[in-house]
Amino acid sequence: MPRSKLSHRAVTFFAATAMVATTAGIASASTAPTPGPGRDARASGPSGAVVSSLRGWGRMDYPVAGDDIQVTVDAHATFGGLGRARPDKSWGTFRIYHRMAAANGEPEKVNWGDFEVDCLTSGGPTATVTGRIVRTGGNAGAWDDYLKRHIRMGISFYVGAGKGGGPGRIGLSGGTAEGEPLLSACMAPAADSKVTKGGYDLTDKAPAR
Repeated sequence: MPRSKLSHRAVTFFAATAMVATTAGIASASTAPTPGPGRDARASGPSGAVVSSLRGWGRMDYPVAGDDIQVTVDAHATFGGLGRARPDKSWGTFRIYHRMAAANGEPEKVNWGDFEVDCLTSGGPTATVTGRIVRTGGNAGAWDDYLKRHIRMGISFYVGAGKGGGPGRIGLSGGTAEGEPLLSACMAPAADSKVTKGGYDLTDKAPAR
């Protein structure tokens, strides 16, 4: 496929989807407490406050040759008990980073966005994180409109571990178009893309200390 077509796809991707996190050199994320969602769904289970956390950096598989997509996350949540499906409070940050290599006389294109976490949910080896965009960078300017509209994006994670666990996976939502409702807190698509480098550490509803 000609590079010009790849460039068009990558630019379209910048403007229409929310893909991936910091380069290894930019991978640190600060945390600041933010209010969590007001409503929670309950399931049967023992009471007692519990906490979940998700930390790490990973490079995600992407079908366009030459593109580099990464996600860095440092997210935390507290739950009223093991039976709570949604958190009482969530906080932290994540970054989505996308780079396309220079080609055919065009400069390298970079797009990244920082998000404040407003929901972390977890269950077994899986988690979802959502947040509002608070900062953008790079030379593509693809998410400047998202920043103006304070768009929410979501990421799902499968954290493979142990024999037969397989590689980790990530799923990324796109940003909604102007006039469309925001993505709901705690929502993200299936984790369908392999983590090709790096990884994540997930703590699923451990007793609070």
